Amino acid sequence: MSLIATLARLEAVSTGRAQPAATVRHRHLSERPLVLVPLTTAGEAGAPLGALVGDDRDAPRLLVVPQPRDRDLRFAFLAELADVVLPFIDSYADAVEAAERNETDPETGKRVKVEVELCADAPQLIVPSRAGIDFVRLLGRSMRFRRTAEQDPETPHPAPPRVPLLGRWFTHYGERARVPGSALLLALTDVLSRHWATGQSTLEDQHLGALLAWIDPPEGESGAEAALRAELARDAKGQLLCPPAGPATDPAFDNKLLAPAIERFHRARTAHATAEDGEAADDRLGELSAAERELYALVESRTRPTWDAVWRGLDLLRAMPEGAHAVDRWTRDRWSFTGHRDRVTAGEPPQPRRDDAVTAANKLATREREQGRLEAQEALDDPLVMAGRRLSGEAFAGEVIDVVMTYSEGKRPSPRPLVTVRTDDRPQLGERVKVYRSLGGKPQAAEFVGHEEGPGGEESALIVLRVVDKMGRGKEPEAGSVPEKGDLVCFTLFEHEQRGGAKLPDADQTPWTHGGPPGEGAATTVPEPDVVTEEDVL
Repeated sequence: MSLIATLARLEAVSTGRAQPAATVRHRHLSERPLVLVPLTTAGEAGAPLGALVGDDRDAPRLLVVPQPRDRDLRFAFLAELADVVLPFIDSYADAVEAAERNETDPETGKRVKVEVELCADAPQLIVPSRAGIDFVRLLGRSMRFRRTAEQDPETPHPAPPRVPLLGRWFTHYGERARVPGSALLLALTDVLSRHWATGQSTLEDQHLGALLAWIDPPEGESGAEAALRAELARDAKGQLLCPPAGPATDPAFDNKLLAPAIERFHRARTAHATAEDGEAADDRLGELSAAERELYALVESRTRPTWDAVWRGLDLLRAMPEGAHAVDRWTRDRWSFTGHRDRVTAGEPPQPRRDDAVTAANKLATREREQGRLEAQEALDDPLVMAGRRLSGEAFAGEVIDVVMTYSEGKRPSPRPLVTVRTDDRPQLGERVKVYRSLGGKPQAAEFVGHEEGPGGEESALIVLRVVDKMGRGKEPEAGSVPEKGDLVCFTLFEHEQRGGAKLPDADQTPWTHGGPPGEGAATTVPEPDVVTEEDVL
């Protein structure tokens, strides 16, 4: 945690209200996101209990599994979920625009630009907390390999036709959520805690009700008091007034309300199935319907407060202006969505259970690169974030007090102006360290030359830099490419764009130790086990 984040949390404790940790919104928010509030059965993470899902805050779709241990009811729940999610995804698949992408020419091996289709927008999925992302990823893993009756008529317990497709999309969204800066699948608690600093721990920030209590407490009440009430306050029946953001449920709800209701449903269902005549079946059907309605009402009572809280949090985030680089990151999300759409359309198989060595290394490199890019872009978009980098010595800002034009040595001298900056910051500069500033959206590099003694003997108050690029190709620098005396500038010690790593080999070119083909002469059969001796037996 940075120093400025620590100070913001201390101020939140002092004032009783969350403090802004950003001045702009660093994540893209769709005008029409799909909100999913899931619930799971206690003791079995992969057993869904119910969900509220939809893109209309006033008309959510309630899905319930009356008996989570019943495989057929689980599949029916997943089929209903697919009927909601897949049409929402498909509504973004047809609207495309022309875009250019660099690809390798198979004949020449050179990088060339080709014109391809890019989806004009992408569907965004919002879940209440980080545990919701894990649940989406778990559902995707459990669904994408399911066999349907059309694929395999002899498969036991065939899944509904659209369930494997939903699993592939959930897996893609879950993997994309691991990429820093991606906004295809967002946990609202993570986005809110990125933009506000509360007086509680980061673990407590995962409770959506408590987090909103700090950010927007009721009139006349502090954030700490409102958060405590959101976490612990119960009604006359001993149930939480603000249920957790899911997918886990409160033990008091499970033991006192949910378990008896499921038992009543199970008994009514069994009695209906064993009814001996039509009149008895009608009576049992009424009992079964009443038990099912009770379960639906219970699940809605646990999910509806969280549903309303999610939309309230989205309203708070939309009140902030969007950061300049959030659009670029959303464009990469659109490329990701378009690529998976094309793979599904082409009939490619689902994602493997385990990545091969090359794919895993590429994913790790991508996440590392995107993390560095995200940190740099947030600082460039947000003065409050940049202040934290300045406090840590990774950037400095000040006023230009002198500019001296010098030139490089060589047959064709190039401009290398010396810029003197007065600053109160203390950057961690060393000999010939490069620093960068944003010039028209592109990074301009400069080299650290040395310190000069300021007025009154203040050392390190004046920093001399040599600008080395982005000044044009002429003998004289282009207008506006060199800071002028009196300008306020901000330089960073970190690069604004991340460099790509070494190109990894294709999967079929990796050695057998990393999943590739065995080498020539290698044994392709499994060796026989050693003979059991007397020493192997106790």
